[in-house]
Amino acid sequence: MSDSTTLSRGDYDALIFDLDGVITDTAQTHRKAWKEVFDQVLEEHLGADYRPFDVDDYRRYVDGKPRFEGVRSFLSSRNLHLPEGEIGEGPDLETVYGIGMEKNERYQERVAEGQLSVFDDALELLEAAEQARFGLGLVSSSRNAGLILEILGLSDRFGARVDGQTLAEENLAGKPAPDMFVEASRRLGVEPRRAVVIEDAESGVRAGRAGGFGLVIGLGRGGEEECRILREHGADLALTSLAPLKVVDEEGKYG
Repeated sequence: MSDSTTLSRGDYDALIFDLDGVITDTAQTHRKAWKEVFDQVLEEHLGADYRPFDVDDYRRYVDGKPRFEGVRSFLSSRNLHLPEGEIGEGPDLETVYGIGMEKNERYQERVAEGQLSVFDDALELLEAAEQARFGLGLVSSSRNAGLILEILGLSDRFGARVDGQTLAEENLAGKPAPDMFVEASRRLGVEPRRAVVIEDAESGVRAGRAGGFGLVIGLGRGGEEECRILREHGADLALTSLAPLKVVDEEGKYG
């Protein structure tokens, strides 16, 4: 693709979106829930002089990854090695699984309080892509993806959804492995080289690149520095908004 921001149905058959931070404004909700939990864990295990969990930690160790992998990754970055615990155990701050469940409980509380919304530019792009007859896929590491889409009335928008629940049920590797995106393209009946990945996380951009997708778009809503980082991790194109993206059908119309 050149400097153009037009996606043609003649070049690509499908758009595959990440959820948090791309379509829904829930990335901040996730980050706040993680910070509450991790700061409490750090204080309990490292004392009052701990360095708090911050935006850079979220981007480097957690964003886009399966929940428990994110716990392991962040704890390791602070030289903390806690027991794994048991799959399905309840929330606590003493094990990897317990911490993951504690975060999920706090995240769901925020969602129930209405702390989520859809980005207008994403909704406009989805509507235009439907009109131009693109296949639409959704990939999210979150097991709450289905719930979020249902709450927002977006469940019927996507011809394929591969989320944290799918990852567990089908034993797929999480991002930055390409498995989830490849599975979404398979469900859409599209070759990866004919699909566009739209991601805001470093791990997701790396997954799209590793999967051989035709175009990997990095979305850095936080500004040009985020875009620079996404390009470094393999994004073909990095934007601060989806608004510049236009979609057209095979005849250059409808989008």
